[in-house]
Amino acid sequence: MSLEILVKIYSPSESILEMIREGAYRYGGFLANLRTGPSCQAVGINIWILLIFAASALGGSDRGRKKIVHVLEDESGAVVVQTAPGKVVTHRGGTIVLPCRYHYDISAHDEDEIRLKWTKVTDPLAFRDVFVAMGKERRAFGSYRGRTSLQEDGPGDASLIIRNVTLQDYGRYECEVTNELEDDAGMVSLDLEGVIFPYHPRLGRYTLTFPEAQRACAEQDGILASYEQLHAAWREGLDWCNAGWLQDGSVQYPVGQPREECGRREAPVGVRNYGYRHKEDERYDAFCFTSNLQGQVFFLKPYRKVSFPEAVRACAGSGAAVAKVGQLYAAWKLQLLDRCEAGWLGDGSVRYPIVNPRARCGGQRPGVRNLGFPDKKHRLFGVYCYRAPGSRDPGAARWGWGWRDPSAWRPLHV
Repeated sequence: MSLEILVKIYSPSESILEMIREGAYRYGGFLANLRTGPSCQAVGINIWILLIFAASALGGSDRGRKKIVHVLEDESGAVVVQTAPGKVVTHRGGTIVLPCRYHYDISAHDEDEIRLKWTKVTDPLAFRDVFVAMGKERRAFGSYRGRTSLQEDGPGDASLIIRNVTLQDYGRYECEVTNELEDDAGMVSLDLEGVIFPYHPRLGRYTLTFPEAQRACAEQDGILASYEQLHAAWREGLDWCNAGWLQDGSVQYPVGQPREECGRREAPVGVRNYGYRHKEDERYDAFCFTSNLQGQVFFLKPYRKVSFPEAVRACAGSGAAVAKVGQLYAAWKLQLLDRCEAGWLGDGSVRYPIVNPRARCGGQRPGVRNLGFPDKKHRLFGVYCYRAPGSRDPGAARWGWGWRDPSAWRPLHV
């Protein structure tokens, strides 16, 4: 059944209501028919749901603040809207709870009649099944098998626990509660800590269709970024003058310093938008997103600088692989890797990460410096390697030929 929610605002700030309306417009769900009013008639099932709305919905001094919005309907039928700073956010490999609570008349409904269903919104009109529960039966779907369960913290708790969170888990989820006659649903947004990185392959700039951009980000340990992620990166200082694909099929680019070669000097700063482009025919760069690493990125320079084939062998000999672009960005942003030496990466590019800018290290701002795609056979550099969790320590090879680890040496008494 459709549900029109009447909201009584207990704050003098109209920006709260505008934020909710903006969230309803952008995220859909059961706030689609929101309007003000003193009360509303009670219904059989009502969702208590945690909603996260983008900071762009706020104006003036509220700009940039994130909100948690709790929406619930009590027994009297009054709707109370409360806001507080924060958002549902985790990182790759972490555990997160997607909050969802519901209320129903226990005298009128059998608890075993209640069906709980979680789906992920993959498109404005497309959903992917995540988890379903009815009575004592539970079922997870696809990549969520073995990683999801209900929190079940008391009656009416439909909150979903997701463990070992992946990059692909990022996005919006719908919590739907249904009995034989009524249903209600609410949206929860799952965000990830991470970093945006612009990307183009060896072929050059503006060579990727949308499907190719998706594959390119995946090959570099990332996913296509969302608009919200790109906007947040722009607010943190990302300035990039080449347009790239985003997750929703739009093409955009962030500009922090207007200049003639980047859409005219008099144009305002911000995220420039080309709109939605033809995914199969048009070609641009990609804006990729990645989150924290469970392994380690380290710089390796053998007794001399090496070509790319030698770099591959050097990393393998250290129990590692040549690092991907996304892995280097994650190590720079989230592990503060700072190294003023250029090294090979897995795609054949040469880059190096700078946290503390200094003389002769490529500029006055932090970032990952890019030297392009040199000749793999004849140009010589160091190499950035990635060692996955559980791989053997690179130092172990040094003591493998009949030598003991110096940390295990004991003094000789004579």
